[in-house]
Amino acid sequence: MSFRKDFLWGAATASYQIEGAAFEDGKGLSVWDRFSHVPGKIMEGHTGDVACDHYHRYADDVRLMKQIGLQAYRFSLCWPRLLPEGKGAVNRKGIDFYNRLIDELLKNGIRPFVTLFHWDYPAALQMQGAWENPDSAKWFEEYAALCARAFGDRVKDFITLNEPQVFHGHGYATGFHAPGLKLPDISLVPMAHNIMKAHGAATRALRTLVPEVRVGYAPCANPCMPATTAPEDLEAARKAYFDVSEEGWAFSAAWWSDPVMLGSYPESGLRHLEQHLPKGWQEDLKLICQPLDFYGQNIYQGRYYKAADNALGYEQLPLPVGVPKTAIQWPITPECLYWGPRLLYERYKTPIIITENGLSAHDAVSLDGKVHDPNRQDFLNRYLLAYKKAAEDGVDLLGYFHWSLMDNYEWAHGYTERFGLIHVDYATQQRTLKDSAYWYRSVIESNGENL
Repeated sequence: MSFRKDFLWGAATASYQIEGAAFEDGKGLSVWDRFSHVPGKIMEGHTGDVACDHYHRYADDVRLMKQIGLQAYRFSLCWPRLLPEGKGAVNRKGIDFYNRLIDELLKNGIRPFVTLFHWDYPAALQMQGAWENPDSAKWFEEYAALCARAFGDRVKDFITLNEPQVFHGHGYATGFHAPGLKLPDISLVPMAHNIMKAHGAATRALRTLVPEVRVGYAPCANPCMPATTAPEDLEAARKAYFDVSEEGWAFSAAWWSDPVMLGSYPESGLRHLEQHLPKGWQEDLKLICQPLDFYGQNIYQGRYYKAADNALGYEQLPLPVGVPKTAIQWPITPECLYWGPRLLYERYKTPIIITENGLSAHDAVSLDGKVHDPNRQDFLNRYLLAYKKAAEDGVDLLGYFHWSLMDNYEWAHGYTERFGLIHVDYATQQRTLKDSAYWYRSVIESNGENL
């Protein structure tokens, strides 16, 4: 058996990366609106003020989605566009924009997948301590309830949080992303706990308010892959994937998914981190662990592991010299789309959707007016073959969302990286479907049988 008959093919974006209209129609400031204006933080000084101007061009963009044959579109809502202060007064114009977008998608036969939070946190709540504030889960629950009431009559697929490891780890630990803080574990551990409480509270709100809702969660973590077919290497990779180290816990798979999926923190992490968890954390696990309809994963690359005679029982192998890399310098390791889903499904026993996968490439409009990106087609073909093999080996896969629908604002990299199926000329906002968009259309039409 290959991909299931009702397998969903889509593409994904995030509000701050494409919408623009950063200071229009009553929208409040997000941490990214501020951070992108701090000199030296973003490559070439780029901001998301205009981005792809999707706020004004959404109807044209939906027409392009239809041209590509997308069955589903994953996009995020901008929290401060809906609640300028993060809570309290609602911005009607923000609600109206997303209503227009959702109606346009449905009119074109495209299923909306709504991510409640993809990093553009309200600046007003950041000033009140953001996720470190014990009230932060309640704020997020109120926001989720607003979205459920406003859009739940037409949207049935919701994702609570996108890559909590990254907005927490890079936003509050390394300072690489907004709001650019570098906090110690004594702050970071309770913050991560509150973020997972927010996920649980939002899930509860969605289930209460949206009939026939389907809810998922979209963390990330580079899969650990066995170096050989030997059973001991597979065991080493499995252990490495779900172990939580003292240094790398903020980006770990298990620390961010065991509480949500299994209702418990991983033992390997508690050894180092339990001392920082808030009082009564055990009680919170009931809220954190809500039943989910699917488990999302953003996967781009993996690492190889083999069994080792050391305290851990495994060791990471260096990537081969000259390993192919994407434009952003991420190694190309297609098997990660086999091993990630396989090991995650084995552990969490919940159907999986790849909520992001793709590559940054050196794309340009050629003399013939087209964008030729054979490297993207080859990358996607290899990764999707690995994903298909996971389905053939019994992993319950519900869908795949390509990152990204269009070239956009790539966070700290500004506009210097192009991940889209659609090329965007930022000076003119001209959109051009890349060759890969037409190729992807053929994959969708055949449900992946032509790979």
